[in-house]
Amino acid sequence: MTTKLPRKRFYRQRAHANPFSDHQLDYPVCPSQMDWSKHYPKYYAPVETDNIAIVPSKRPHSPATSVSADALTAACTVPVDNFSKTSEDAPKVEFADLGCGYGGLLVGLAPIFPETLMLGMEIRVKVQDYVAKRIHALRIQNSGPEGVTGGYQNISIIRMNAMKFLPNFFEKGQLSKLFFLFPDPHFKKKKHKARIISPTLLAEYAYVLREGGIIYTITDVKALHEWMVKHLTAHPLFELIPEEELATDPVIPHVRESTEEGKKVARNEGDKFLACFRRVADPLVPSTQA
Repeated sequence: MTTKLPRKRFYRQRAHANPFSDHQLDYPVCPSQMDWSKHYPKYYAPVETDNIAIVPSKRPHSPATSVSADALTAACTVPVDNFSKTSEDAPKVEFADLGCGYGGLLVGLAPIFPETLMLGMEIRVKVQDYVAKRIHALRIQNSGPEGVTGGYQNISIIRMNAMKFLPNFFEKGQLSKLFFLFPDPHFKKKKHKARIISPTLLAEYAYVLREGGIIYTITDVKALHEWMVKHLTAHPLFELIPEEELATDPVIPHVRESTEEGKKVARNEGDKFLACFRRVADPLVPSTQA
């Protein structure tokens, strides 16, 4: 098994992908049918896959869009009659980086929250393949006692269109943090419907985010920052977190600096516009959380 980190120059791709295109994606029909053992083998025992319960892609996979078949990039499904194979006591994914790019945030946060499972979702084939191999190499390099805390066993990546299939992976109130870091600005007005922050999608984010959970947004495009703040502020289940409160959040430095896009903006001495929102209780629904 190779321990070398992949070289990014061999995995270059377009900066963004059309979320409305018919991408070749397989996804579970519901969160309980997702096999996380191939992503987090330290926490989940392997499951059998005799009776697959997934929604397959509509078109056959072509060699041009295939990904490596190691534990991080294999199709992840679970048989209908074998749910008990996945431990009920195993931790669930709590952090999700939607449009995770080259995985800088995941790698930066992994040692800080070594027992918190984090998942990156990335729609671009080559970029997802790069991150999968990066994590695979980091796990091998840090498998010994001198490795970083957690050994990067708590992070993983999946090729997925988060704008379409997020509720297929996460239960209601499962996530504690959602990240939208330097998303596609879709400058043209007719393309605004493709922005990852929109009134419709905010309802889904509120569904998968627990009360007290946080949405982190950052961009170098002021107009997009204003758009995201406008729609998040207008949503009844989110409230803006004051800057002074964010000063003590250990995640913020990584939101600003750990991603490849954030580093590029810093090199070019560009502006970074940060806004974070807390998920508040639904006033119309009695709270079940302590």
